[in-house]
Amino acid sequence: MQLDDVMRTTGAIRAFTDDPVPDDVLWRVFDLARFAPSGGNRQGWHVVVVRDPAVRAAVRAAAEAGWEEYVAFTRAGRVPFGAGEDGRWHGVPDDVDLTATPLDRSFVQGLWAAPVLAVVVADLRQLAVLDVEADRQSIVGGGSIYPFVQNVLLAARVEGLGGVLTTFLARHEDAVRDVLGLAPYQGVAAMVCLGVPDRFPTRLTRRPVEAFVTIDRVDGPALST
Repeated sequence: MQLDDVMRTTGAIRAFTDDPVPDDVLWRVFDLARFAPSGGNRQGWHVVVVRDPAVRAAVRAAAEAGWEEYVAFTRAGRVPFGAGEDGRWHGVPDDVDLTATPLDRSFVQGLWAAPVLAVVVADLRQLAVLDVEADRQSIVGGGSIYPFVQNVLLAARVEGLGGVLTTFLARHEDAVRDVLGLAPYQGVAAMVCLGVPDRFPTRLTRRPVEAFVTIDRVDGPALST
């Protein structure tokens, strides 16, 4: 596949066939993904491929708990755990009921049928977090981890696989810290599900370039051809 085809057709896949993913294919995916950039080339990622049924059950329980809280925010018309107008987190709003049970679990049920369940762990000692003292939510540290995760998805697409990056598990990482063997300096960055998709999306919908690229200022003129 050409790079532009890979990038334009790597959508979020949440439904998979029963086909297994051989270890040699999975190895090739990670072999390509490892060339992702990271701050200082520290490569502060570690991937745990979860196969033990008991470990998968623990990961599933923690991830679904995070997803249920995510849904509680969307039900209230809010961005899940999003910052306020000042760019800071002010706690769970009063109109968000984190204890409510989602009526439809189909959004996440397909994830657990994925033959590959991979938890991406970040070594926090290796992340150059230059905005750690900013008076807003920190975002910079992820720049040393998530390019690798996106590379995993792109490499999987080349192998005829599909997948999705989720962060629900990070909400309850303490629940899986022991079962995954996480050190105090490690944290959950993502849970990635991979497998042969039921189908690839035929078309991805994204904003046009003019909607998010401007000249000199955020409110400057749009870049156009």
